[in-house]
Amino acid sequence: MNIEVVKPGMLTTVQDAGRYGYLDQGVVQSGAMDRLALRTANLLVGNDEQAAALELTVTGPVLRFHQPALIAVTGGGMTPHVDGQAFSLGVPIYLPEESILTFRAERTGIRAYVAIAGGFNVPEVLNSQSTYLRAGFGGYEGRALKEGDLLDSNPLSQEAKQYMESVEGEAPFAPKWGANLLWLDDEETDVLRVFPGAHYTGFTPESQYRFTEQPFILSSQSDRMGFLLEGDEPLQMGKTESILSEAVAFGTVQVPPDGNPRILMADRQTTGGYPKIAQVAVVDHYKLAQLRPQEHVYFQMISFQEAETLYILQEKAMKQRASAILLYWKETIRGDSLASR
Repeated sequence: MNIEVVKPGMLTTVQDAGRYGYLDQGVVQSGAMDRLALRTANLLVGNDEQAAALELTVTGPVLRFHQPALIAVTGGGMTPHVDGQAFSLGVPIYLPEESILTFRAERTGIRAYVAIAGGFNVPEVLNSQSTYLRAGFGGYEGRALKEGDLLDSNPLSQEAKQYMESVEGEAPFAPKWGANLLWLDDEETDVLRVFPGAHYTGFTPESQYRFTEQPFILSSQSDRMGFLLEGDEPLQMGKTESILSEAVAFGTVQVPPDGNPRILMADRQTTGGYPKIAQVAVVDHYKLAQLRPQEHVYFQMISFQEAETLYILQEKAMKQRASAILLYWKETIRGDSLASR
């Protein structure tokens, strides 16, 4: 067991890309809230994009690495420090034996991800290593990490092993990195693009207008299951109608009787019976996951076709990111561009 949890942080869990194929049996998907951050962290250390990593919320843990390791930290809300030395998000970081990893809270974002070369060695439950807290299974004993827990990593890939050998004996360092590996674009981070939900036309014209024109505040009652939003005026259906419970997705925006929208997240239920006014476009799921309580958010209505196009462009960008990282790994292993700390 090469990783010791000295302090657990507010909520630190093991999460991968999610548990798929069991919704019809009532088993929720779970998985990382910010999947772009998870995928990028894994790419940086030579793992499969969907591999399990640590999801940190609000405050990060204190971790002691009893063996040398290669990690990457992505997402938001905090920055990593190794033995007191600050490092950037979005770069591979080499940790010598007995290194201490800590985190400093930042003002933007709320969730960070720590991937380790080889991936975390925790059991698979229903084809996933994700933690589902409410049911108490998956991840590390089905719960958040606590003080004294011991984690292990899987064997390194050949590339990661070669990389580790090339920097053996070095102090903690991260190579210089030219590309921007944080998912930041030109869009405002407080604007979520959505397309109409199944019951959008059933809402009054006033409510449709308010949905995209008024700001909403993220309630502190929000969690991995769903985000509760509070607006100046409640949203209302034009007429009372019976709605059958039906499948819901990550980013589904429901409106219960109190008129305050709720956005369903990673640990959402499998079905829902409240009217669905909108669906957050996949391209903005990372923004959604990084919202902090009491922050304002606006909705921008786009078409389903626009949402699909944006998703395709985002996936193309991720493929380019993966290619850039692979090129860096090859150059580093050859010794062409090993950067000094």
